[in-house]
Amino acid sequence: MNKEEQVLLGFRDLYNKLVWLNKDKMEESLKGYKPSEVHCIEYIEKNADSNVTKLAESFYMTRGAISKLTKKLIEKGLIESYQKSDNKKEIYFRLTEQGKVIYQIHEDLHNEFHERDKAVFEQVTDDQFDSMLKFVDKYNRHLDAEIKKLGTDLKSE
Repeated sequence: MNKEEQVLLGFRDLYNKLVWLNKDKMEESLKGYKPSEVHCIEYIEKNADSNVTKLAESFYMTRGAISKLTKKLIEKGLIESYQKSDNKKEIYFRLTEQGKVIYQIHEDLHNEFHERDKAVFEQVTDDQFDSMLKFVDKYNRHLDAEIKKLGTDLKSE
């Protein structure tokens, strides 16, 4: 196995282990909510003036899929829609009080997992972080270009 394969396999293994380790606690604490719903709540809380287009771009989902997801979240009382006085055409989303509770549970879990894994990150030097971030950025830009080449704009379907 060459280094490229080792890196990709390593990323996949890391991701799968994180998902497995965090899964039970996430499911127990956020019972009744799908991961896509929780991540949508997280995005809305962290990004002002979230709308269907921004959510679709962030999650690499179609606007139609995001519309269904936000409709469910509105029905569950977790988010609400609003319009700005200067732009009556665009619809934005914000969390309700109930949505903020779910957001906080999710944040607390992430903080707990971060504490669990802190020992590893404390040993990483700034140069090592910079190297990893540079690689991730370069790979992300490459994948964005490949997506664009396909002529399939996931963000606008």
